[in-house]
Amino acid sequence: MTKDDLKLFDLQLFQPLNGYRYSLDPLLLARFCSPVSDGGIIADLGAGCGVIGLVLARVNPSASVVAFENNPEMIEIIDKNILHNELSQRVSARCEDVLNRRALSGDSTFDLVVSNPPFRKAGSGKTSPKAGRDVARHETTATLADFLTAAKYLVKPSGRICFIHLPSRLVEFMGLANDMKLSVLRIRMIHNCATSQATMFMAELAKGRRSSPVVEPPLFVRGGDGEYSHEVWR
Repeated sequence: MTKDDLKLFDLQLFQPLNGYRYSLDPLLLARFCSPVSDGGIIADLGAGCGVIGLVLARVNPSASVVAFENNPEMIEIIDKNILHNELSQRVSARCEDVLNRRALSGDSTFDLVVSNPPFRKAGSGKTSPKAGRDVARHETTATLADFLTAAKYLVKPSGRICFIHLPSRLVEFMGLANDMKLSVLRIRMIHNCATSQATMFMAELAKGRRSSPVVEPPLFVRGGDGEYSHEVWR
């Protein structure tokens, strides 16, 4: 296990040495989310080591966060991170599976539901020899539809849902949202640099309303010099 600094958010996070380790994606997603109102409640589905929930707790200092994760070993790490960063009064972890959405919480409970779900369908893409990484990267149990279904169940009609995923699955994502009567409010594409194709997209959704999506300016991870862009450094 390692302990890594996220100085921008005043966090130190423990994570597995050889299992799944967070990258830039959850940090970009946490920054993409609209702030919640005072006393708001946030759910993180498939929380991993808890990075998104802990960042959102720092960004929303009056909000409470529940991190849902189906791996008991990762739940222990989330609990360790919560205690280490002195956030136990506002952040908690629960070992639950998104497939059992009614066991997660009550219907229409959360102001914001966020997820960085497994990106690849089972049997697709490269596999990793390191234990834990394929479970986090591939849909070994729950699918994208399952994560969206759980998010719709949990979020309030006035709340928001924020996901990050692969551009290759954007059409599927939009189709699922439409079938579930979820309105896509915002989309933002992420590019490695100004001359590269999009590598990820982030989307904000809501239930119980109709809206045309706003496609925001792209986010470039690196500038022409190959270093992180000013926005990413911020």
